[in-house]
Amino acid sequence: MTEQPPPDAEPRRSPLHEAHVALGAQFTDFGGWLMPLRYGSELAEHHAVRSAAGLFDISHMAEFEATGPEAGAFLDAAVTAQASAIPVGRARYAMLLAPDGGILDDLIVYRLEPEAFLVVANAANREIVAAALAERLGDRRAMLRDATDATALIAVQGPRAEAILAALPGLAAADGTPIGEALHALAYYAATPAAFDGARLLVARTGYTGEDGFELFVEPAAAPALWDALLAAGAPLGLVPAGLAARDTLRLEAGMPLYGHELSRGALPAQAGLGRVVPAGKDADFVGRDAVLAGPPADAPVLVGLAAEGRRAARAGYQVLEVGGSEPSGVVTSGALSPTLGHPIAMALLDPALAALGTEVEIDVRGTRLPARVVALPFYRRPVATD
Repeated sequence: MTEQPPPDAEPRRSPLHEAHVALGAQFTDFGGWLMPLRYGSELAEHHAVRSAAGLFDISHMAEFEATGPEAGAFLDAAVTAQASAIPVGRARYAMLLAPDGGILDDLIVYRLEPEAFLVVANAANREIVAAALAERLGDRRAMLRDATDATALIAVQGPRAEAILAALPGLAAADGTPIGEALHALAYYAATPAAFDGARLLVARTGYTGEDGFELFVEPAAAPALWDALLAAGAPLGLVPAGLAARDTLRLEAGMPLYGHELSRGALPAQAGLGRVVPAGKDADFVGRDAVLAGPPADAPVLVGLAAEGRRAARAGYQVLEVGGSEPSGVVTSGALSPTLGHPIAMALLDPALAALGTEVEIDVRGTRLPARVVALPFYRRPVATD
């Protein structure tokens, strides 16, 4: 379960809210934030990200700063990643676990300086993450700060993302390197300080679409000007604003889990195929370690990909059955008609006896049993770039 705001609470608004209104966005309440669902056609937005680029407001994400001489040791004990081993300027995917190994949230941990880290969490889990990190800080020589309200976050995703940022007037690398060279040299899951018209930025080569792309951390006051400048610089290269609907189908095609769907308090990382989030040889103890190393029971459901024919797509919560069986053998966690592939796809938590690649199953789609088969994840991989 994720902690949600009270039913009568007004959803929070992004620093870019007025820009979205001007673009004609349709909004949805997501994690306690009023965020753009789409600006026009979500299908067009999805295809733009695959072929050119999309511009996303992801300011709803939560950010926490950990600083001090023992900040690395603190995070080593708090999350699955070995933060103290992350090189400066790099990032790691990690999870925050309960003592029984259940997933409280999935995170990205950036090391900005030898004694400074940035932890990015999901919007709906902000309070849970804040409380867990504060409790695990203990008396270590480190400081923890919730920087969510002081941070706006913009993502540029797609094969032309690098070219768009390189063409952005006012963007400069902090060390004076020509911005095009700095961006080209930036590795996946790496970040570098920069500036835009005097405002400090952190440019990270990370994302949630399966494409190349960047996430730009900036102070809220500078976010509207950065957003407008990106739209102007990217328009000749096919950049369009994109909402949460396209973001969801993009991440599903890329096999990327979403908290509350593929990941939950009741599941261990290994059930989602994410046992690798604990680095081999990590010597530091961390909350949930024993449960993760023991692994889930042999009959615990595991995450699989499902592919089907036709146009009817399974949705989260639909039951998965053995062919001809009457009892559910699993449940769909996310599903859609894939815009890129042209057929229905889904991720599901399934009985391990049915999880082998090629296994035929059936999905109960509103009383109709839809044939499907187990396939490898991800459903889509971006083409390999060639210089």
